[in-house]
Amino acid sequence: MTLLDLANPTKFLSLTARVLPWLAGATAILLLIGFYQSAMAPDDYQQGATVKIMFIHVPNAWLSMFVWGVMSLSALGTLVWRHPLADVAAKAAAPIGAAFTFLALVTGSLWGRPMWGTYWEWDARLTSVLILFLMYLGLIALWRAVDDPSRAARAAAILTLVGALNLPIIKFSVDWWNTLHQPASVMRMGGPTLDKAFLIPLLVMAIGFSLLFVTLHLAAMRNEILRRRVRTLQMMQASQQAA
Repeated sequence: MTLLDLANPTKFLSLTARVLPWLAGATAILLLIGFYQSAMAPDDYQQGATVKIMFIHVPNAWLSMFVWGVMSLSALGTLVWRHPLADVAAKAAAPIGAAFTFLALVTGSLWGRPMWGTYWEWDARLTSVLILFLMYLGLIALWRAVDDPSRAARAAAILTLVGALNLPIIKFSVDWWNTLHQPASVMRMGGPTLDKAFLIPLLVMAIGFSLLFVTLHLAAMRNEILRRRVRTLQMMQASQQAA
């Protein structure tokens, strides 16, 4: 099956029906392994047991940006390539991305309390992630507020591409400004600075959460396609009754 075949909603539904059970199983196994490794990881010599919040916080923080990146590609698909599933992909991803961003903010606050002495600080990294969360909520509200799907798709695509300017700010805020947030310790020039006892569980959790996103995203896309088909049938019945 090619990418052009996946542009057909019917073929997409058929493929995802076969793939989703396997994805869900792989996600559950990886997350169970990741949670076990995270629980067995040693305490940090400075942060103690609170360092284990990292295994939840970091994957959610990564995915908060990654999901917006996926939505930005979908926005290009809507505006440039007119892909029939592009808006479906973006709309289905928004609530999931908002959830990841919310978890990143909450776990970051819980981690920051023992490290910084406060749950919240108007730090460049924290503030830019909060803005990202608000943009997710704004997109979700936009899709709900506009009745015409095509108009909502175009408006949401434009807002998504504008919001993508925030992603490099989030990524490089710790380098551009003097912030409380620590600099990158995994994705950095020169390789990771984390010990393997922390790095391996973190990577397993990151892959597990990434598979969780793929699973939830495909399931949400299926629901959105079916919802739009129901809406189309309802409109057809309403027009026939009116005629």
